[in-house]
Amino acid sequence: MRILIVHNLKSGMSSIDVFDFVHALMREDDEIVIRGLDSSSQGQQELRDAESFDLVVVSGGDGTVTSLLYELRDRNVLTCVFPSGTANLVFENLANAPEPASIAKACRDGYFVRADFGEIAWTDTDGNSDSRGFGLMAGSGYDAVLMREAIPNKQIIGEAAYFTAALANAHPKVEHFTITVDGETFERDGIACIVANTAKMQADIQIVPDCSMSDGKLDVIVLETSDAVQLLVPIFTGLFDKQAKGGRPFIEHFSGREIEVSSDSPIPMQVDGDTIPGMVMGYKAHVIPQCNKLVVDQASPYFDRRNRVELG
Repeated sequence: MRILIVHNLKSGMSSIDVFDFVHALMREDDEIVIRGLDSSSQGQQELRDAESFDLVVVSGGDGTVTSLLYELRDRNVLTCVFPSGTANLVFENLANAPEPASIAKACRDGYFVRADFGEIAWTDTDGNSDSRGFGLMAGSGYDAVLMREAIPNKQIIGEAAYFTAALANAHPKVEHFTITVDGETFERDGIACIVANTAKMQADIQIVPDCSMSDGKLDVIVLETSDAVQLLVPIFTGLFDKQAKGGRPFIEHFSGREIEVSSDSPIPMQVDGDTIPGMVMGYKAHVIPQCNKLVVDQASPYFDRRNRVELG
């Protein structure tokens, strides 16, 4: 079997675990190619010949993983997500067993899910246009503020940097959003409007019910509180209602294939935790359905015996 591993050497504290994974995965006559990811790369060069491998492994934090998955979209390449970052939410959403040996076994078993991806485009207040793919969430408003404030402390205190940033910005500005979902328009006030390919956070808590990365839709999430402390309420509720069957206080939810969001004033924006320079007045997003072929194990909610590649 030919295996390509693209690994970000500057990812989180679990970065070294990928080498235990290689040891567990490799068998006689296998060829394993490991390519270090340049910090400025989006993966085009590293994944130039991905189709010539039986398996591609993308290893790093969520920013690395989502940029590599975007590069692999619609290329029909069996891909394993290996968690080497701080939060590893893409991996957490797949809900595979996290031990390197277990991930190696899942690769050998060859079961997969055809997962969706999101694509988002925007024009900043200086007139510069750009677009990017996202595997988790992108949005404008308070979430982008938190991402931007958390960056200096993220390498030192990990996920706690986000809570520190929230406490430092306890009373965010309320914005007026115009939200169009598959042609239907809604007017809402809130501190953020987020579009998500999957809406599950740490501790297996779903922000909204029935979130899925393989349903062919994006979720639109409006945070309607003006008090950051109140955001702890849906999180606390989620500890007892992980599937959000009872709804989430201070959160409104829509879903669809084509999304357009605009705000009445300039606001910051983030894509999969990466803050965008400058300010925006809104964005357009759409789903790319079933564009990635991701390895899952038999405990994953995405497991389906019909979706398998024979690898040996």
